Amino acid sequence: MVAKQRKLGLAILAACSLTVVACAPMQTGPQKDKTYQITLLHTNDHHGRFWPNKYGEYGLAARKSLVDEIRQEVKAEGGHVLLLSGGDINTGVPESDLQDAEPDFKGMNMVGYDAMAIGNHEFDNPLDILRMQEQWANFPFLAANIYDSNGKRLFEPYKIFNIDGLRIGVMGLTTEDTKKLGNPEFIDAVQFTKPTDEAAQVLPELKKKADIVIAATHMGHYVDANYGINAPGDVTLARTVPGIDVIVGGHSQDPVCMTGENQANESYQPGDPCMPDVQNGTLIMQAHEWGKYVGRADLEYRNGQLKLVKYQLIPVNLKKKVKNAQGEDERVFVSEEIKPDQKVLAFLQPYQDKGQEQLNQVVGNVDKRLEGDRNVVRFKPTNLGHLIAAAQMEKVKADLAVMNSGGVRDSIDAGPITYKEVLMVQPFANMVSSVDLSGKELLDYLRVVAEKPVDSGAFAQFAGVRLEVVGGKLKSAKVNGKSINPKQTYRMAINSYIASGGDGYPKIDTHPGYVNSGFVDAEVLMTYLKKHSPVKAADHEKAEVIRK
Repeated sequence: MVAKQRKLGLAILAACSLTVVACAPMQTGPQKDKTYQITLLHTNDHHGRFWPNKYGEYGLAARKSLVDEIRQEVKAEGGHVLLLSGGDINTGVPESDLQDAEPDFKGMNMVGYDAMAIGNHEFDNPLDILRMQEQWANFPFLAANIYDSNGKRLFEPYKIFNIDGLRIGVMGLTTEDTKKLGNPEFIDAVQFTKPTDEAAQVLPELKKKADIVIAATHMGHYVDANYGINAPGDVTLARTVPGIDVIVGGHSQDPVCMTGENQANESYQPGDPCMPDVQNGTLIMQAHEWGKYVGRADLEYRNGQLKLVKYQLIPVNLKKKVKNAQGEDERVFVSEEIKPDQKVLAFLQPYQDKGQEQLNQVVGNVDKRLEGDRNVVRFKPTNLGHLIAAAQMEKVKADLAVMNSGGVRDSIDAGPITYKEVLMVQPFANMVSSVDLSGKELLDYLRVVAEKPVDSGAFAQFAGVRLEVVGGKLKSAKVNGKSINPKQTYRMAINSYIASGGDGYPKIDTHPGYVNSGFVDAEVLMTYLKKHSPVKAADHEKAEVIRK
């Protein structure tokens, strides 16, 4: 039995959960004085990147080749591999979004994932879509802190993997911010409890059944627990709940590489040496985003002690710009090229091809770049933020519009604009809505949203309104060049996500003046671009908000 298990590896061993009677004959504890070699591989925040980008970077086919190579190497040395995901498989690339991430989950099966944490973006779709994705996946979705309205867990809290008698328990935890970040239309009846509370409750039970405890989380890594307006993340978890051996995380989308105690390598580049964070004896790891890296932790377990032997973030065909002999920019691999697995490529090709004709249709033109990069649009007003708000305002014949920066997911470069680019900017399929408010109600609303902090998806973009914010507080507001009259009625355009209370906005979809237009935000943006092309970016570079 043991020889057969060694031959088949984790593909069979992963099936030995707490409830599988057939696994009972297996050794239920590690052998004394035996050194177990465990290689932990991890990725996170995949966001629909099943296919390589236009430069041939990342993608599931290359990831498969890399993981297979590591498995063969580790097996030859008598070790075992465990492959985990920190979640957020959904949302980010049209080819994936239009197909409910089917190519991603089925591609992950081919790579050989053992388990994944539930990410907040798994709730961008209705729960029945998530249940369908569970059916596609050959690995469990783990979350100890997600409940239905009756107090029943919606997913398995943990999974036990038995490797020659060494028991590894993997517990899933999801950020409590999901209630704020997820689409309220889909998660109104879903409860997200504090991950630290659930971990503290589950850990004693898990410790009785596992020799090593790993938390697969989607909570974020915040250096020295400085999580700001976000919910507490992995560092807080490690400090609050002692006894977790390793945290494999996601959500903040960082390459977690430390230079010292509570000191992150802010200038990390692909291929640089990398060491995980260590808090309260817990190793904390995260592999940036999109499958750009596969994190690899080589561990040894002997007589109750777990030791990190080596750690690295392995670039998956990432490239850097260099000057060639002619002085021109050229992209070269930062490390040895990983040849994509041909079976995975062949399997995924039909998904990539599907809908390409529609996605590549040109829907408009713009004379200059429309800025939607995360590190810009979440810090200041941008021309793309204004254009999106203006498009929604025009669609519902509103006086003004409010748009959350977290709903702007990409930039649009100068030149022809394709439908694919529109979907990459607005992938969430929120409904454009309007609400008629009295001037007093509008001022109360604007006071809240105008004060949303930078570096968050809640940071607001506007159209049709001019605000003056002094010291973080709203001082004045004008619509159509006039101060807001408390007794006058104004129509505000808004998307269904923030209208439902998403990103911590005031919930307004129950207001008697609220109307769901029935139009999807990306379609509204596409229609606006068609109507107003060629778009002049300068027309949307208006100082809607003055901050002092």
